[in-house]
Amino acid sequence: MSTWQPADPEATRELGRRLAGLLRAGDLVVLTGDLGAGKTTLTQGIGAGLGVRGQVASPTFIIARAHPNLGQGPDLVHVDAYRLQSLAEVDALDLDSSLEDSVTVVEWGEGMVEGLAEDRLEIMVGRPRGGLRDAEEVADAGARTVTIHAHGPRWEDVDLTAALGDPVDTTGAGR
Repeated sequence: MSTWQPADPEATRELGRRLAGLLRAGDLVVLTGDLGAGKTTLTQGIGAGLGVRGQVASPTFIIARAHPNLGQGPDLVHVDAYRLQSLAEVDALDLDSSLEDSVTVVEWGEGMVEGLAEDRLEIMVGRPRGGLRDAEEVADAGARTVTIHAHGPRWEDVDLTAALGDPVDTTGAGR
């Protein structure tokens, strides 16, 4: 388990871009965190790093959105499980049919999608709490905490800290 503290949304996207360099077709990424924590921002970085088509935005009302790769890499399947109420609804998305050919990122997937793959990254995105008056203030509150927990043999020999940079400094200043 490794933890990073990106200073702002762009640093969160940069962490996602770096993470994309490690991802390959068949990888499952499960994102957890409060509303406004930065799950979609991290996914935007993953999409940019993978070189996929289309704006990566929260698929809350669509549930799942596929972003084809513009080059030779894997597609990105971006899922928001926030509105899903059961494992049957997750099964109805048929994510396992695209899992082998894509990188699948599932926001709000904790407790619902882990069974899709033994090999996965579980990422918790946290944000500052308390003393903030509204959603806009929360979004601008600055540093986030991103904790990555790797599961399965696929990740056993991957040194996330070496691959993604200094766990505290994702701005690149310490590189």
